[in-house]
Amino acid sequence: MSLLSIGAHLNYQVPRPMDILLQLEAADGYGQTVLASRLDFPAHSGLSRIAGQDGVGERIWFNTCGNMVVDYSADVMIDRHDIDLCQLDALPTNRLDGEATRYLMPSTYCPAFDFVPFVQKKFHGLSGGSLVMAMRDWILNSFEYVIGASNHRTTATETFVQRQGVCRDFTHVLISLCRAAAIPARFASVYAPNVKPQDFHAVAEVYLDGYWYLVDPTGMASADKTAVIGVGCDAADVAFMTSIGMVSFVEQSVEVQTKNTSPLELN
Repeated sequence: MSLLSIGAHLNYQVPRPMDILLQLEAADGYGQTVLASRLDFPAHSGLSRIAGQDGVGERIWFNTCGNMVVDYSADVMIDRHDIDLCQLDALPTNRLDGEATRYLMPSTYCPAFDFVPFVQKKFHGLSGGSLVMAMRDWILNSFEYVIGASNHRTTATETFVQRQGVCRDFTHVLISLCRAAAIPARFASVYAPNVKPQDFHAVAEVYLDGYWYLVDPTGMASADKTAVIGVGCDAADVAFMTSIGMVSFVEQSVEVQTKNTSPLELN
């Protein structure tokens, strides 16, 4: 087990009364337990909590205007192992349930069908978790992590051509490659302590042997030290903030640290 201390600070200017959707709280359950948390809002109206996609985590709707400052802090115990995926098999597609089947399909940032010829040629003879890890390693060794190389409209195809991007771009490529190989894959928004520079982080989840497993194509996060916020088809589903209108960025920060744990906390 590992214990993570998480802090996130958002500061945006909202020019008119506007609905905001936040998804920045670590999910409770799903291989992790939120021991303590605090979320401070600006003045607001119409606050409501709704379930995250596939029941992972929660999202918050509220309406606000003016200087929007949101502060979140939490201690989260991670009870999830870093599994060797090479030992796991992919299920035949005709045995997938409805949730997993959804994540075989192309999505806004992951045009998976475009990658089928590349996957069949580049990774011929591999299957299951061994295939996933080979694709992960190929991205890790072939792509350059470059802040500013992409934007919120960049797709997996563009990242594949440019061979550079940030965590969401690497993740979109891995998801697309997995789906092209008939392995369900989805996007996970997470917190992790070794992300450089510290920020909201993105990793993939792949469906093997009937379970979802975290895989980080940047190599910065391991499953046993990662707190999941939410999951979805791609980044559009799990943005930390979605505004129904234009807002202006003022400042933002994320800090995640590993805390020492006592025997009592581990039990």
